[in-house]
Amino acid sequence: MVFYIADLHFGHKNVLGFDNRPFTTIEENDEYIVKQWNEAVGDDDDVWILGDISWYSASKTAELLKRLKGKKHLCVGNHDHKLIKSADVQQQFIEIVDYKEISFGDGTGVFLCHYPIPCYNKHFYGWYHLYGHVHSTFEWRLMEEVQNKMRTNHNAKSQMYNAGCMMTYIKYRPRTLEEILEANA
Repeated sequence: MVFYIADLHFGHKNVLGFDNRPFTTIEENDEYIVKQWNEAVGDDDDVWILGDISWYSASKTAELLKRLKGKKHLCVGNHDHKLIKSADVQQQFIEIVDYKEISFGDGTGVFLCHYPIPCYNKHFYGWYHLYGHVHSTFEWRLMEEVQNKMRTNHNAKSQMYNAGCMMTYIKYRPRTLEEILEANA
């Protein structure tokens, strides 16, 4: 199976308030995400992290990543650049990219990036776009408005979904595309 999640922000204390995360400490946040991840993901599953892994040191981040099941792939987020210079962190990933287009072989596919891109490649052709970065802020609501305008005014089949772990349909657990689509139906 293939799973997706964004904006883990391990070790980032400010995100508790910023996202209104239901945890008393950042350690509680981190352990909950690890638990949710390992309950959902099997060793042979692929997981796409759509940026912003951790605020910890590279060595502590690598140790956390080792605890997570599955084959991990990373679309680099704005807080990842320093971390991915570390060989220990790099070794935890199958691939590290800025964005990825994955075709399903039927003319559709998924466009993955940390950042929301309303005019992503193939948005007129039934492709999906999963992203993070904007958390559950006014920027996410703005992306939802833009997408709705594209659909109603321009007949675009724009299908953008925020995969941020704090989203109510993600709940700090990697999700399949099918789960994300069903939760947003």
